[in-house]
Amino acid sequence: MTDKQKLILIDGNSILYRAFFALPLLSNDKGVYTNAVFGFTKMLMKVLEEENPSHIMIAFDAGKTTFRHAKYKDYKGGRQKTPPELSEQFLLVRELLDASSIVHYELEQYEADDIIGTLAKKAAQANFNVQVITGDKDMLQLVSEDIHVQITRKGISELDIYTPEFLEEKLTIKPEQVIDMKALMGDSSDNIPGVTGVGEKTAIKLLNQFGTLENIYQNLDQVNGKKLKENLTNQKDLAFLSKELVTINQDSPVEIELDQIAYKGYDQSRLTALFKDLGFKSLLSSLDGE
Repeated sequence: MTDKQKLILIDGNSILYRAFFALPLLSNDKGVYTNAVFGFTKMLMKVLEEENPSHIMIAFDAGKTTFRHAKYKDYKGGRQKTPPELSEQFLLVRELLDASSIVHYELEQYEADDIIGTLAKKAAQANFNVQVITGDKDMLQLVSEDIHVQITRKGISELDIYTPEFLEEKLTIKPEQVIDMKALMGDSSDNIPGVTGVGEKTAIKLLNQFGTLENIYQNLDQVNGKKLKENLTNQKDLAFLSKELVTINQDSPVEIELDQIAYKGYDQSRLTALFKDLGFKSLLSSLDGE
């Protein structure tokens, strides 16, 4: 059997954000903050070593406004401002990726999730093995036999690998039901309303009974619990709006082809110079050992 090509897709914003809060503030001898970049780099080097991908790309959010804001102006409203100590590290991580010969990409009006979803779908159709790395469980809707989603836990040092079987074992729902689960329970971090009083357990219970969001609403008379039935009835529009908001657009206008993100290895001299500048002494020895 021919070995499949392997594509790694990393959610840059999610991983950098988690690295920042997982590690104490670090800075180099010029006073530049580096803790998020250090954590991100350490994870990236581990992934490259363990996964040995033929293709890799890092996706970033392009800005604060997306097509989802046109549907719901309060989308992601109430989010705390990104700490300036983290904001300045986004430029650094792009510099690091350039030195590593790894493509990074962003798309106006779309989120990193949409870029990843679109390329994952394209790669799976081209018979790739796709691994998505993120801290965002919304991405679980992408899970399939060809697309596995690795979710960070304990900062970014450990990852749970979600296959269809592992997802069903953990959540007792199928990948195609993840969108409906998120629509029902909402997501406070993205300010997605969901249905009042419905958390993960209730959402899963409803989906185990009825299968889909649409089927729940076609069988409201069979829903147990007066208050739950009342909330579902009164907030039907919010439930379906939430479904639109949490659905990753897997047909985004991504202007990048799979052959453009083939990985051929990093530029050792450039990366060594950057590591020295950033004060990444422990990672320098890893480069020397390659």
